[in-house]
Amino acid sequence: MRTIKLGKSSLNVPVIAVGCMRLNSIDKNKAEAFIKTAIDNGANFFDHADIYGKGECEKIFSECIHMNSDIREKIIIQSKCGIVPGKMYDFSKEHILSSVDGILSRLKTDYLDVLLLHRPDALVEPEEVGEAFELLKETGKVRYFGVSNHNPMQIQLLMKSLNMSIEVNQLQLSIANSTMISNGINVNMMNDAAVCRDGSVLDFCRLNNITIQTWSPFQYGFFNGTFVDNDEFGELNKKLSEIANKYNASKTTIVMAWLLRHSASFQPVTGTMNTERLLDCIKAAEIKITREEWYDIFKSCKNKLP
Repeated sequence: MRTIKLGKSSLNVPVIAVGCMRLNSIDKNKAEAFIKTAIDNGANFFDHADIYGKGECEKIFSECIHMNSDIREKIIIQSKCGIVPGKMYDFSKEHILSSVDGILSRLKTDYLDVLLLHRPDALVEPEEVGEAFELLKETGKVRYFGVSNHNPMQIQLLMKSLNMSIEVNQLQLSIANSTMISNGINVNMMNDAAVCRDGSVLDFCRLNNITIQTWSPFQYGFFNGTFVDNDEFGELNKKLSEIANKYNASKTTIVMAWLLRHSASFQPVTGTMNTERLLDCIKAAEIKITREEWYDIFKSCKNKLP
């Protein structure tokens, strides 16, 4: 598997990250086979969150991988905290520290490679975040840090109280949900596509060497469903099929290849629990579509060039 540097860190990571949000939706045997397939094919970066399955996904993962010190050193584990489901967001020092202890216990490991703050907390105290991160790093519980769904100013607010860099920003991005790309193309235009809703987060992350991990790479809207083989996206699927035939690949592979072709060096996070689709995602690391093909796919999803 091709690798990239995670942010400004010295950590080399696969270009495809394996999302574990739905790990509790399959039985143990299938989960074991899924995880083994990922590792055997070089996809050894696993993305978790303390709220996935109310913590069950992390437990299932540690059981199915038969966690021990040898296997731990062969994989990269990322998890997220900060969401109290249905109630609030909490970036307090106490909540971050207790969340990490819970994550480590469920994963049966002594450390996380990466910890992300899940969604922005309106009541964030950057100094508390800095104290929590410092303690986690000093005690060896977390090696690298990042955020999810944060805009540039929110990241800068945190950074003023941190003694370490932010390596990751996990953001929703797909062919059918690509406003962070389309608003850059439509700069200075009097159309809806020119509206910047995220503070130019794509350019900010590139300028600051923050790796963007793209979540829901096959979804349109907010978990409205997948656009692959969806009649509502007929022109897009026609173009994906055309390019897939050229590369002897599936449409799933080409969707991931579209993300990987971008100069920002995205690290897409898969969401599937289907082994064959996972392999299709992994295959994208071997394919580099052309500039023209990238734009053809972009335009086929109702995006217009000014």
